[in-house]
Amino acid sequence: MTSQILDFLPEPRLTFGFGQHHESPKDGLFLFGPLEAAPMQMLRVGAVGTKEGLNRLSQWLKLVRGVIAAKDDPSPQHRMFPGFGAVFGAELPSSPVAELCVGDTELRSAVFDADRHQGMFAAVDLFAKEILRYRHESEATIDIWFVVVPEYVYTYGRPLSKIPSAERVEVGRGINRKLAEKIENTPSLFPEDNEAAIPYQYELNFHNQLKARLLEQGDVVVQVVRETTIAPNDFLRRDGRPIRGTQDPATLAWNLSVTTYYKFGKRPWRLENIREGVCYIGLVFKRLAETADSRLACCGAQMFLSSGDGVVFRGAVGPWRSPATREFHLSRIAARDLALMVIEAFQRSHGKPPAEVFIHGLAHFNDEEWAGFQEALPVGTSLVGVRIREGNELKLFRPGSRPVLRGTTLLQSERGGYLWTRGYIPYLKTYMGRETPNALRVDLLRGDADLTTVMRDIMGLTKLNFNSCTYADGLPVTLRFANMVGEILTAGPEQNRTAPLPFKHYI
Repeated sequence: MTSQILDFLPEPRLTFGFGQHHESPKDGLFLFGPLEAAPMQMLRVGAVGTKEGLNRLSQWLKLVRGVIAAKDDPSPQHRMFPGFGAVFGAELPSSPVAELCVGDTELRSAVFDADRHQGMFAAVDLFAKEILRYRHESEATIDIWFVVVPEYVYTYGRPLSKIPSAERVEVGRGINRKLAEKIENTPSLFPEDNEAAIPYQYELNFHNQLKARLLEQGDVVVQVVRETTIAPNDFLRRDGRPIRGTQDPATLAWNLSVTTYYKFGKRPWRLENIREGVCYIGLVFKRLAETADSRLACCGAQMFLSSGDGVVFRGAVGPWRSPATREFHLSRIAARDLALMVIEAFQRSHGKPPAEVFIHGLAHFNDEEWAGFQEALPVGTSLVGVRIREGNELKLFRPGSRPVLRGTTLLQSERGGYLWTRGYIPYLKTYMGRETPNALRVDLLRGDADLTTVMRDIMGLTKLNFNSCTYADGLPVTLRFANMVGEILTAGPEQNRTAPLPFKHYI
């Protein structure tokens, strides 16, 4: 290819109930229902939170059982929500099957503990132990747990948050972070010392630590929600407006309901045109927060199929990050072992190995790690390495007031070009952005494939985000959640990290 070619890829269509197709997730669900139905089935919902949080969740559950009017906006992206049962066939209960109450006084004491590690661990304990106690004591199963957190947990439950001096709770302890690090390297002869050091092995992030500790149990599915999200009008400023901007009630209902249904174990939709035998891997790297060695990182892989199925695999911890280039690269053995896990999982579910494997990454693949990936391949399976980067080095303008169309491509060679996954959407008659949309830079770094086919696949993967009910994302799902998954993989101690689990556990 000697000249640049400007082209356009049509919007990928999705398959819903009764084998019907549509390009819009909301309209497809409204017209045809979900791909995988659960007719007349009542979802078993559990909830854990403060007394006020549980009351607010019950009110929200009652709300989404009925019709919620669309936002007063001319854009077709806003749709009325017809009610959970009307959309999915299955029903949400008007109140949770199990309501586990966390004491607000206890929670505040933990969150505002001057020792952030001890306080965060105790705060997570209040929620996690209630869920695990219920699992052990009750024969009833819960499909999904809603963890409802007050705003102060969100505000101060993050690594860089600082507790106001007036709120700090001083607790005398015989251990601190420095001593805990020594115990981690050289365990104490006294079990109580080793136990006291455990909180320092977890990340200072309430959301990630909760997910990581529940992932150790394997089958606990959690949706964390803020009280201000489901009841914004309960938290007002002096001028009568909510303290934070939130989605309108109908949009929130669409997004949280799709996530809930997906975490229930049912796919809301899949791509219409599935390329059989194709496996997409998104590489995940995350530096370890608990070490001073800037090279150490955890690697992982998100495997996705065009059907929408996703699984997260955890690879080895090692010196994968180069301080000089700030890039992550695996050793040959680590790359082989990670790819083997993915291919074996594919083969278990399909009865045969994949025909094509596409690895999506943010950086190039060096010779050593690429050789490792290739060693994991069965005979007859092709491997392609694709680098996908967001950038603003190239702008494309259309005559008139509308920006470039989503789906526009600029092929600069047979191995690389630009793909606009953001842009004007004719179906919605709008561009869901403010500034001139940026393109994704797509490069075929290793292996052989048709660039247009690769870009068409990427377009499809932007419509498999079951964490919301948006028309499409700007990033393919292989990379969309890479940071989030990496943070959860590294939120707890090395020995507690778990076996491969479905993607629903991580979002």
